[in-house]
Amino acid sequence: MGESETRAPPERVPLEKVNDYMWRIPKYKPGMQVPGMIFANQALLEKMQQDRTLWQCSNVANLPGIYKHAVTLPDGHEGYGFPIGGVAATDSENGVISPGGVGYDINCGVRLLATTISDQDIRPKLGPLAETIFRNVPSGLGSKRKDFTVSKTDLESLAVEGVQWLIDRGLGWAEDAKHCEENGHMKNANPDKVSNTAKSRGLNQIGTLGSGNHFLEIQRVDKIFNPKTAKAFGLTHEGQVTVMIHCGSRGYGHQVCSDYLQVMERAVGKYKISLPDRELACAPGSSQEAKDYVEAMACAVNYAFCNRQAIMHWVRQSFQQVYNQDPEKFGLKLVYDVAHNIAKLETHDVGDGVQKKVWVHRKGATRAFPAGHPDVPEDYRSEGQPVLIPGSMGTSSWVLVGTQKAMELTFGSTAHGAGRMMSRAAAKRQFWGGDIKTAMEKRGISVRAASAQVLAEEADPAYKNVDMVAEVSHQLGIATKVARLTPLAVVKG
Repeated sequence: MGESETRAPPERVPLEKVNDYMWRIPKYKPGMQVPGMIFANQALLEKMQQDRTLWQCSNVANLPGIYKHAVTLPDGHEGYGFPIGGVAATDSENGVISPGGVGYDINCGVRLLATTISDQDIRPKLGPLAETIFRNVPSGLGSKRKDFTVSKTDLESLAVEGVQWLIDRGLGWAEDAKHCEENGHMKNANPDKVSNTAKSRGLNQIGTLGSGNHFLEIQRVDKIFNPKTAKAFGLTHEGQVTVMIHCGSRGYGHQVCSDYLQVMERAVGKYKISLPDRELACAPGSSQEAKDYVEAMACAVNYAFCNRQAIMHWVRQSFQQVYNQDPEKFGLKLVYDVAHNIAKLETHDVGDGVQKKVWVHRKGATRAFPAGHPDVPEDYRSEGQPVLIPGSMGTSSWVLVGTQKAMELTFGSTAHGAGRMMSRAAAKRQFWGGDIKTAMEKRGISVRAASAQVLAEEADPAYKNVDMVAEVSHQLGIATKVARLTPLAVVKG
Protein backbone atom coordinates (compact mmCIF):
# COMPACT_ATOMS: atom_id res chain seq x y z
CA MET A 1 0.00 0.00 0.00
CA GLY A 2 1.57 3.25 -1.08
CA GLU A 3 4.56 1.46 -2.58
CA SER A 4 5.30 1.85 -6.27
CA GLU A 5 4.14 -0.58 -8.90
CA THR A 6 6.86 -2.33 -10.89
CA ARG A 7 8.82 -0.06 -13.22
CA ALA A 8 11.70 -0.83 -15.57
CA PRO A 9 15.15 0.05 -14.20
CA PRO A 10 16.44 3.37 -15.59
CA GLU A 11 19.98 2.05 -15.97
CA ARG A 12 21.98 -1.16 -15.94
CA VAL A 13 23.37 -1.85 -12.46
CA PRO A 14 26.72 -3.68 -12.47
CA LEU A 15 27.12 -6.76 -10.27
CA GLU A 16 30.10 -8.68 -8.95
CA LYS A 17 29.47 -12.25 -7.82
CA VAL A 18 30.90 -12.99 -4.36
CA ASN A 19 29.44 -16.50 -4.05
CA ASP A 20 26.24 -18.33 -5.00
CA TYR A 21 24.23 -16.25 -2.50
CA MET A 22 26.01 -12.88 -2.40
CA TRP A 23 26.42 -10.23 -5.10
CA ARG A 24 28.12 -6.85 -4.79
CA ILE A 25 27.07 -3.62 -6.48
CA PRO A 26 30.35 -1.68 -6.75
CA LYS A 27 30.52 2.06 -6.19
CA TYR A 28 29.92 2.58 -9.90
CA LYS A 29 28.51 6.10 -9.85
CA PRO A 30 29.30 9.38 -8.08
CA GLY A 31 27.66 9.79 -4.70
CA MET A 32 27.74 6.15 -3.61
CA GLN A 33 29.24 6.13 -0.12
CA VAL A 34 29.35 2.33 0.14
CA PRO A 35 28.72 -0.64 -2.16
CA GLY A 36 25.40 -2.47 -2.32
CA MET A 37 25.11 -6.12 -1.24
CA ILE A 38 22.47 -8.41 -2.68
CA PHE A 39 21.72 -11.63 -0.79
CA ALA A 40 19.96 -13.97 -3.23
CA ASN A 41 20.40 -17.02 -5.41
CA GLN A 42 20.47 -16.77 -9.20
CA ALA A 43 16.71 -17.25 -9.62
CA LEU A 44 15.78 -14.58 -7.07
CA LEU A 45 18.40 -12.20 -8.46
CA GLU A 46 16.95 -12.49 -11.96
CA LYS A 47 13.54 -11.39 -10.61
CA MET A 48 15.16 -8.37 -8.96
CA GLN A 49 16.76 -7.37 -12.26
CA GLN A 50 13.33 -7.02 -13.87
CA ASP A 51 12.33 -3.98 -11.79
CA ARG A 52 14.14 -1.18 -9.94
CA THR A 53 15.29 -3.23 -6.93
CA LEU A 54 19.02 -3.10 -7.70
CA TRP A 55 18.89 0.54 -8.80
CA GLN A 56 17.14 1.46 -5.55
CA CYS A 57 19.77 -0.45 -3.57
CA SER A 58 22.51 1.55 -5.31
CA ASN A 59 20.63 4.75 -4.49
CA VAL A 60 20.36 3.85 -0.79
CA ALA A 61 24.17 3.58 -0.83
CA ASN A 62 24.21 7.38 -1.36
CA LEU A 63 22.65 8.20 2.02
CA PRO A 64 24.86 10.41 4.19
CA GLY A 65 26.42 8.50 7.08
CA ILE A 66 25.62 5.02 5.74
CA TYR A 67 27.91 2.24 6.98
CA LYS A 68 29.39 -0.89 5.33
CA HIS A 69 26.86 -1.50 2.55
CA ALA A 70 23.26 -1.08 1.49
CA VAL A 71 21.54 -4.45 1.91
CA THR A 72 18.92 -6.14 -0.27
CA LEU A 73 17.59 -9.42 1.12
CA PRO A 74 16.38 -12.54 -0.77
CA ASP A 75 12.77 -11.33 -1.00
CA GLY A 76 13.81 -7.92 -2.31
CA HIS A 77 11.58 -6.11 -4.78
CA GLU A 78 10.86 -2.55 -5.83
CA GLY A 79 9.44 -0.20 -3.21
CA TYR A 80 9.23 3.52 -2.45
CA GLY A 81 12.79 4.89 -2.23
CA PHE A 82 14.24 1.80 -0.60
CA PRO A 83 13.59 -1.63 -2.09
CA ILE A 84 11.23 -3.74 -0.01
CA GLY A 85 13.61 -6.19 1.59
CA GLY A 86 16.12 -3.39 2.18
CA VAL A 87 18.34 -2.62 5.18
CA ALA A 88 20.62 0.34 5.81
CA ALA A 89 22.49 1.51 8.91
CA THR A 90 23.32 5.20 9.23
CA ASP A 91 25.41 6.93 11.87
CA SER A 92 23.36 8.08 14.86
CA GLU A 93 25.00 11.52 14.88
CA ASN A 94 26.20 12.19 11.34
CA GLY A 95 23.80 10.06 9.34
CA VAL A 96 20.22 10.54 8.18
CA ILE A 97 16.80 9.02 8.81
CA SER A 98 14.56 8.31 5.81
CA PRO A 99 10.85 7.38 6.04
CA GLY A 100 11.29 5.54 2.73
CA GLY A 101 13.56 3.16 4.65
CA VAL A 102 10.63 2.20 6.87
CA GLY A 103 7.74 2.33 4.44
CA TYR A 104 4.10 3.34 4.53
CA ASP A 105 2.83 0.47 6.68
CA ILE A 106 4.93 1.23 9.75
CA ASN A 107 5.47 -1.92 11.81
CA CYS A 108 3.71 -4.17 9.41
CA GLY A 109 4.63 -7.40 11.15
CA VAL A 110 3.73 -10.92 12.17
CA ARG A 111 2.83 -12.71 15.36
CA LEU A 112 2.59 -16.46 15.86
CA LEU A 113 0.52 -18.36 18.43
CA ALA A 114 1.17 -21.99 19.36
CA THR A 115 -1.67 -24.28 20.45
CA THR A 116 -1.66 -27.59 22.31
CA ILE A 117 -3.87 -29.31 19.73
CA SER A 118 -3.12 -31.16 16.49
CA ASP A 119 -4.54 -30.71 13.01
CA GLN A 120 -6.62 -33.89 13.34
CA ASP A 121 -8.31 -32.43 16.43
CA ILE A 122 -9.23 -29.16 14.74
CA ARG A 123 -10.48 -30.50 11.38
CA PRO A 124 -14.12 -31.07 12.48
CA LYS A 125 -14.38 -27.45 13.68
CA LEU A 126 -12.15 -25.81 11.08
CA GLY A 127 -14.94 -24.28 8.97
CA PRO A 128 -16.90 -22.81 11.89
CA LEU A 129 -13.67 -21.56 13.48
CA ALA A 130 -12.57 -19.79 10.29
CA GLU A 131 -16.04 -18.26 9.93
CA THR A 132 -16.08 -17.07 13.55
CA ILE A 133 -12.65 -15.48 13.22
CA PHE A 134 -13.75 -13.82 9.98
CA ARG A 135 -16.77 -12.32 11.80
CA ASN A 136 -14.77 -11.31 14.89
CA VAL A 137 -11.83 -9.70 13.06
CA PRO A 138 -12.97 -7.11 10.47
CA SER A 139 -10.96 -7.30 7.27
CA GLY A 140 -10.74 -5.56 3.91
CA LEU A 141 -9.85 -2.07 2.68
CA GLY A 142 -11.01 0.53 5.20
CA SER A 143 -12.30 -2.12 7.63
CA LYS A 144 -13.41 -0.75 11.00
CA ARG A 145 -14.62 -2.08 14.34
CA LYS A 146 -18.04 -1.15 15.70
CA ASP A 147 -17.81 -3.18 18.92
CA PHE A 148 -14.48 -1.77 20.13
CA THR A 149 -13.73 1.90 19.87
CA VAL A 150 -11.23 4.06 21.65
CA SER A 151 -11.47 7.73 22.57
CA LYS A 152 -8.89 10.23 21.41
CA THR A 153 -7.35 10.10 24.89
CA ASP A 154 -7.27 6.29 24.76
CA LEU A 155 -5.63 6.40 21.35
CA GLU A 156 -2.86 8.62 22.65
CA SER A 157 -2.36 6.33 25.66
CA LEU A 158 -2.07 3.13 23.62
CA ALA A 159 0.26 4.86 21.14
CA VAL A 160 2.59 5.58 24.06
CA GLU A 161 2.15 2.44 26.18
CA GLY A 162 1.80 -0.20 23.45
CA VAL A 163 0.35 -3.66 24.14
CA GLN A 164 0.40 -3.25 27.92
CA TRP A 165 -2.45 -0.74 27.58
CA LEU A 166 -4.63 -3.46 26.07
CA ILE A 167 -3.46 -6.19 28.45
CA ASP A 168 -4.40 -3.96 31.40
CA ARG A 169 -7.91 -3.75 29.94
CA GLY A 170 -8.35 -7.50 29.54
CA LEU A 171 -7.35 -7.84 25.90
CA GLY A 172 -4.47 -10.20 26.48
CA TRP A 173 -2.54 -12.25 29.00
CA ALA A 174 0.12 -10.92 31.34
CA GLU A 175 2.96 -12.77 29.60
CA ASP A 176 2.13 -11.55 26.06
CA ALA A 177 4.29 -8.41 26.14
CA LYS A 178 7.57 -10.19 26.83
CA HIS A 179 7.25 -12.13 23.56
CA CYS A 180 6.95 -9.03 21.38
CA GLU A 181 9.85 -7.20 19.76
CA GLU A 182 10.51 -4.13 21.92
CA ASN A 183 8.23 -5.82 24.49
CA GLY A 184 5.36 -4.43 22.42
CA HIS A 185 6.30 -0.88 23.38
CA MET A 186 8.70 1.35 21.45
CA LYS A 187 10.07 4.15 23.57
CA ASN A 188 10.02 7.86 22.75
CA ALA A 189 6.50 7.76 21.29
CA ASN A 190 4.98 11.24 21.29
CA PRO A 191 1.37 11.62 20.05
CA ASP A 192 1.90 15.39 19.75
CA LYS A 193 3.99 14.63 16.65
CA VAL A 194 1.13 12.70 15.00
CA SER A 195 -1.32 14.66 12.85
CA ASN A 196 -5.01 14.86 13.63
CA THR A 197 -5.67 13.19 10.28
CA ALA A 198 -3.61 10.16 11.29
CA LYS A 199 -5.36 10.01 14.66
CA SER A 200 -8.82 10.16 13.09
CA ARG A 201 -7.91 7.35 10.71
CA GLY A 202 -6.74 5.22 13.63
CA LEU A 203 -9.66 5.69 16.00
CA ASN A 204 -11.72 2.69 14.90
CA GLN A 205 -9.16 0.44 13.23
CA ILE A 206 -7.60 -1.24 16.27
CA GLY A 207 -8.26 -4.97 15.93
CA THR A 208 -8.76 -4.96 12.14
CA LEU A 209 -6.84 -6.90 9.53
CA GLY A 210 -6.92 -4.49 6.61
CA SER A 211 -6.29 -5.55 3.03
CA GLY A 212 -3.50 -6.38 0.59
CA ASN A 213 -1.13 -9.12 1.66
CA HIS A 214 -2.35 -9.08 5.26
CA PHE A 215 -3.85 -12.31 6.50
CA LEU A 216 -4.78 -14.44 9.45
CA GLU A 217 -4.08 -18.16 9.10
CA ILE A 218 -4.74 -21.29 11.12
CA GLN A 219 -1.71 -23.43 10.31
CA ARG A 220 -0.07 -26.73 11.14
CA VAL A 221 3.59 -27.48 11.82
CA ASP A 222 4.51 -29.30 8.63
CA LYS A 223 8.15 -30.08 9.40
CA ILE A 224 10.59 -29.38 12.22
CA PHE A 225 14.20 -28.80 11.20
CA ASN A 226 15.69 -27.82 14.57
CA PRO A 227 13.90 -29.76 17.35
CA LYS A 228 15.79 -28.15 20.23
CA THR A 229 15.04 -24.57 19.19
CA ALA A 230 11.51 -25.45 18.09
CA LYS A 231 10.77 -26.88 21.54
CA ALA A 232 12.11 -23.71 23.18
CA PHE A 233 9.70 -21.70 20.99
CA GLY A 234 6.77 -23.93 21.98
CA LEU A 235 6.64 -25.89 18.70
CA THR A 236 6.71 -29.44 19.96
CA HIS A 237 5.56 -31.74 17.17
CA GLU A 238 4.62 -31.96 13.51
CA GLY A 239 0.88 -31.55 13.04
CA GLN A 240 0.66 -29.03 15.90
CA VAL A 241 -1.80 -26.21 15.19
CA THR A 242 -0.54 -22.62 15.12
CA VAL A 243 -2.14 -19.27 14.28
CA MET A 244 -0.33 -16.54 12.34
CA ILE A 245 -1.44 -12.89 12.21
CA HIS A 246 0.06 -10.59 9.57
CA CYS A 247 -0.93 -6.90 9.58
CA GLY A 248 0.31 -3.45 10.48
CA SER A 249 -0.58 0.07 11.59
CA ARG A 250 -3.46 0.56 9.12
CA GLY A 251 -4.43 4.12 8.14
CA TYR A 252 -2.71 5.56 11.22
CA GLY A 253 0.78 4.49 10.14
CA HIS A 254 0.16 5.22 6.48
CA GLN A 255 -0.76 8.80 7.32
CA VAL A 256 2.30 9.23 9.56
CA CYS A 257 4.50 8.19 6.64
CA SER A 258 2.68 10.46 4.18
CA ASP A 259 2.91 13.43 6.54
CA TYR A 260 6.62 13.04 7.21
CA LEU A 261 7.61 12.40 3.61
CA GLN A 262 6.46 15.97 2.96
CA VAL A 263 8.46 17.19 5.95
CA MET A 264 11.55 15.32 4.76
CA GLU A 265 11.24 16.61 1.19
CA ARG A 266 11.51 20.15 2.58
CA ALA A 267 14.38 19.07 4.85
CA VAL A 268 16.43 17.83 1.88
CA GLY A 269 16.57 21.38 0.54
CA LYS A 270 17.02 22.96 3.96
CA TYR A 271 20.07 20.81 4.80
CA LYS A 272 21.35 20.71 1.20
CA ILE A 273 21.32 16.90 1.00
CA SER A 274 22.17 15.52 -2.44
CA LEU A 275 20.09 12.46 -3.37
CA PRO A 276 19.75 10.43 -6.60
CA ASP A 277 16.01 9.88 -6.00
CA ARG A 278 13.52 12.20 -4.29
CA GLU A 279 11.81 9.14 -2.78
CA LEU A 280 14.81 8.85 -0.44
CA ALA A 281 13.82 12.15 1.25
CA CYS A 282 15.54 12.30 4.62
CA ALA A 283 16.89 14.55 7.36
CA PRO A 284 19.98 14.46 9.58
CA GLY A 285 19.39 12.15 12.56
CA SER A 286 20.18 15.02 14.93
CA SER A 287 17.67 17.41 13.28
CA GLN A 288 14.28 18.36 14.68
CA GLU A 289 12.60 16.92 11.60
CA ALA A 290 14.16 13.51 12.21
CA LYS A 291 13.40 13.59 15.92
CA ASP A 292 9.77 14.44 15.21
CA TYR A 293 9.50 11.59 12.71
CA VAL A 294 11.01 9.07 15.12
CA GLU A 295 8.54 10.08 17.84
CA ALA A 296 5.60 9.82 15.43
CA MET A 297 6.90 6.57 13.96
CA ALA A 298 7.14 5.10 17.48
CA CYS A 299 3.45 5.88 17.96
CA ALA A 300 2.62 4.01 14.76
CA VAL A 301 4.85 1.12 15.82
CA ASN A 302 2.96 0.85 19.10
CA TYR A 303 -0.37 1.18 17.29
CA ALA A 304 0.55 -1.81 15.11
CA PHE A 305 1.63 -3.89 18.12
CA CYS A 306 -1.75 -3.08 19.68
CA ASN A 307 -3.58 -3.95 16.47
CA ARG A 308 -2.06 -7.44 16.41
CA GLN A 309 -2.61 -7.79 20.15
CA ALA A 310 -6.32 -7.00 19.80
CA ILE A 311 -6.67 -9.38 16.86
CA MET A 312 -4.98 -12.10 18.91
CA HIS A 313 -7.47 -11.48 21.72
CA TRP A 314 -10.40 -11.98 19.34
CA VAL A 315 -8.77 -15.12 17.91
CA ARG A 316 -8.63 -16.52 21.43
CA GLN A 317 -12.25 -15.47 21.94
CA SER A 318 -13.17 -17.22 18.69
CA PHE A 319 -11.76 -20.51 19.97
CA GLN A 320 -13.79 -20.01 23.15
CA GLN A 321 -16.98 -19.35 21.19
CA VAL A 322 -16.60 -22.34 18.85
CA TYR A 323 -15.50 -24.87 21.47
CA ASN A 324 -17.33 -23.35 24.46
CA GLN A 325 -14.16 -23.74 26.53
CA ASP A 326 -11.60 -21.36 27.98
CA PRO A 327 -8.97 -20.41 25.38
CA GLU A 328 -6.18 -21.36 27.82
CA LYS A 329 -7.20 -25.00 27.30
CA PHE A 330 -5.88 -24.77 23.74
CA GLY A 331 -2.58 -23.11 24.66
CA LEU A 332 -2.78 -20.18 22.22
CA LYS A 333 0.41 -18.76 23.70
CA LEU A 334 2.22 -16.02 21.86
CA VAL A 335 5.46 -17.38 20.40
CA TYR A 336 6.69 -14.00 19.16
CA ASP A 337 5.72 -10.78 17.40
CA VAL A 338 8.20 -9.30 14.91
CA ALA A 339 8.23 -5.95 13.09
CA HIS A 340 9.00 -5.84 9.36
CA ASN A 341 8.96 -2.05 8.74
CA ILE A 342 10.83 -0.04 11.36
CA ALA A 343 13.86 2.15 12.12
CA LYS A 344 15.68 1.67 15.42
CA LEU A 345 18.75 2.88 17.21
CA GLU A 346 21.03 -0.15 17.68
CA THR A 347 24.71 -0.84 18.25
CA HIS A 348 26.52 -2.72 15.47
CA ASP A 349 30.00 -3.51 14.18
CA VAL A 350 30.48 -1.09 11.28
CA GLY A 351 33.79 -2.60 10.21
CA ASP A 352 37.21 -3.46 11.66
CA GLY A 353 35.59 -4.32 14.98
CA VAL A 354 34.37 -0.75 15.54
CA GLN A 355 31.04 -0.62 17.41
CA LYS A 356 28.76 2.32 16.63
CA LYS A 357 25.24 3.43 17.44
CA VAL A 358 23.36 3.44 14.17
CA TRP A 359 19.86 3.99 12.84
CA VAL A 360 18.98 0.60 11.35
CA HIS A 361 16.27 0.99 8.71
CA ARG A 362 14.48 -2.32 8.11
CA LYS A 363 11.96 -2.06 5.28
CA GLY A 364 10.43 -5.44 4.55
CA ALA A 365 13.08 -7.04 6.74
CA THR A 366 13.02 -9.01 9.98
CA ARG A 367 15.32 -8.47 12.93
CA ALA A 368 17.35 -11.67 13.45
CA PHE A 369 19.36 -11.30 16.67
CA PRO A 370 21.51 -14.23 17.86
CA ALA A 371 21.63 -16.31 21.02
CA GLY A 372 22.89 -14.32 23.99
CA HIS A 373 21.72 -10.94 22.72
CA PRO A 374 20.08 -8.93 25.54
CA ASP A 375 17.14 -7.90 23.31
CA VAL A 376 16.09 -11.54 22.83
CA PRO A 377 13.44 -12.64 25.38
CA GLU A 378 15.03 -14.35 28.36
CA ASP A 379 13.35 -17.71 27.75
CA TYR A 380 14.67 -17.75 24.15
CA ARG A 381 18.08 -16.21 24.81
CA SER A 382 19.96 -19.52 24.77
CA GLU A 383 18.64 -20.18 21.23
CA GLY A 384 18.26 -16.78 19.56
CA GLN A 385 15.37 -14.59 18.43
CA PRO A 386 12.41 -16.19 16.63
CA VAL A 387 12.19 -15.01 13.03
CA LEU A 388 8.77 -15.26 11.37
CA ILE A 389 8.55 -15.28 7.56
CA PRO A 390 5.00 -15.45 6.20
CA GLY A 391 4.42 -16.97 2.80
CA SER A 392 2.00 -15.96 0.09
CA MET A 393 -1.63 -17.04 0.32
CA GLY A 394 -2.04 -20.79 0.58
CA THR A 395 1.68 -21.55 0.77
CA SER A 396 4.04 -22.32 3.62
CA SER A 397 5.35 -19.90 6.22
CA TRP A 398 8.56 -20.28 8.18
CA VAL A 399 9.97 -20.00 11.67
CA LEU A 400 13.70 -19.37 11.67
CA VAL A 401 16.12 -18.29 14.38
CA GLY A 402 18.52 -15.33 14.43
CA THR A 403 22.28 -15.80 14.20
CA GLN A 404 25.61 -14.13 14.76
CA LYS A 405 26.18 -14.27 11.00
CA ALA A 406 23.28 -11.85 10.55
CA MET A 407 25.05 -9.39 12.84
CA GLU A 408 28.14 -9.62 10.61
CA LEU A 409 26.43 -9.43 7.20
CA THR A 410 23.06 -7.68 7.46
CA PHE A 411 22.98 -5.64 10.69
CA GLY A 412 21.06 -8.44 12.40
CA SER A 413 18.40 -8.81 9.68
CA THR A 414 16.90 -11.32 7.29
CA ALA A 415 14.00 -11.60 4.85
CA HIS A 416 10.38 -10.85 5.76
CA GLY A 417 8.29 -12.90 3.33
CA ALA A 418 7.84 -14.16 -0.19
CA GLY A 419 8.17 -10.78 -1.91
CA ARG A 420 5.94 -9.73 -4.81
CA MET A 421 7.04 -10.31 -8.37
CA MET A 422 3.75 -9.31 -10.07
CA SER A 423 1.82 -6.10 -9.47
CA ARG A 424 -1.67 -6.33 -8.00
CA ALA A 425 -3.14 -4.95 -11.24
CA ALA A 426 -1.35 -7.64 -13.27
CA ALA A 427 -2.49 -10.35 -10.86
CA LYS A 428 -6.13 -9.22 -11.18
CA ARG A 429 -5.84 -9.38 -14.96
CA GLN A 430 -4.42 -12.90 -14.87
CA PHE A 431 -6.35 -14.61 -12.06
CA TRP A 432 -9.95 -14.90 -10.92
CA GLY A 433 -10.63 -15.00 -7.19
CA GLY A 434 -13.27 -17.72 -7.46
CA ASP A 435 -10.79 -20.06 -9.13
CA ILE A 436 -8.19 -19.35 -6.45
CA LYS A 437 -10.68 -20.12 -3.68
CA THR A 438 -11.82 -23.36 -5.32
CA ALA A 439 -8.25 -24.55 -5.85
CA MET A 440 -7.34 -23.88 -2.22
CA GLU A 441 -10.44 -25.60 -0.88
CA LYS A 442 -9.64 -28.65 -3.01
CA ARG A 443 -6.36 -28.80 -1.10
CA GLY A 444 -8.31 -28.83 2.17
CA ILE A 445 -7.71 -25.16 3.01
CA SER A 446 -10.73 -23.27 4.33
CA VAL A 447 -10.92 -19.74 2.85
CA ARG A 448 -12.73 -16.62 4.05
CA ALA A 449 -12.08 -13.36 2.21
CA ALA A 450 -13.53 -9.85 2.15
CA SER A 451 -13.73 -10.04 -1.67
CA ALA A 452 -12.86 -12.24 -4.65
CA GLN A 453 -10.68 -9.39 -5.90
CA VAL A 454 -8.24 -9.69 -3.02
CA LEU A 455 -7.88 -13.41 -3.68
CA ALA A 456 -6.86 -12.62 -7.25
CA GLU A 457 -4.44 -9.90 -6.15
CA GLU A 458 -2.80 -12.22 -3.63
CA ALA A 459 -2.64 -15.36 -5.79
CA ASP A 460 0.45 -17.42 -5.05
CA PRO A 461 2.02 -16.98 -8.55
CA ALA A 462 2.15 -13.22 -7.91
CA TYR A 463 4.86 -13.89 -5.30
CA LYS A 464 8.31 -15.39 -5.11
CA ASN A 465 8.76 -18.86 -3.65
CA VAL A 466 8.96 -18.39 0.13
CA ASP A 467 10.65 -21.78 0.55
CA MET A 468 13.44 -20.51 -1.70
CA VAL A 469 13.69 -17.28 0.31
CA ALA A 470 13.99 -19.27 3.57
CA GLU A 471 16.55 -21.59 1.98
CA VAL A 472 18.77 -18.67 0.90
CA SER A 473 18.58 -17.20 4.40
CA HIS A 474 19.51 -20.59 5.83
CA GLN A 475 22.42 -21.15 3.42
CA LEU A 476 23.77 -17.65 4.12
CA GLY A 477 23.36 -18.30 7.84
CA ILE A 478 21.59 -14.97 8.48
CA ALA A 479 18.68 -16.92 10.02
CA THR A 480 18.42 -20.69 10.06
CA LYS A 481 15.46 -23.03 9.70
CA VAL A 482 13.44 -24.10 12.74
CA ALA A 483 10.04 -25.14 11.37
CA ARG A 484 7.88 -24.97 8.26
CA LEU A 485 4.18 -24.17 8.67
CA THR A 486 1.39 -24.85 6.17
CA PRO A 487 -2.15 -23.38 6.13
CA LEU A 488 -5.36 -25.09 7.23
CA ALA A 489 -7.55 -21.99 7.00
CA VAL A 490 -6.97 -18.53 5.53
CA VAL A 491 -8.75 -15.28 6.43
CA LYS A 492 -7.96 -12.46 3.98
CA GLY A 493 -8.66 -8.76 4.08
